[in-house]
Amino acid sequence: MMREFFLGFIKVHILYHASRKEVCGVEMMEELRRHGYDISPGTLYPALHNLEKWGYLESRTEIVGGRRRRYYRATRKGRRALEEARNKIRELVGEVLE
Repeated sequence: MMREFFLGFIKVHILYHASRKEVCGVEMMEELRRHGYDISPGTLYPALHNLEKWGYLESRTEIVGGRRRRYYRATRKGRRALEEARNKIRELVGEVLE
């Protein structure tokens, strides 16, 4: 059950960073680790791909050091979803931390 909670948190975190600037998977894993999420590529990349499939992220591919790297950015739909999530988070935090 905790894994499901954290997957939701991770997706919101991805949307937040992708709304500020382009992000790639490696950078996102480092950022999430900095916040205490021990996330594997097998968890992160499906989350990124699903967010893109659902229209919350868009991506572009670039060759960096001979390797293909995909960069993600939040779409308009993703930024709207993030704003809605922020409102829900504020409400939830107010209740949970009363």
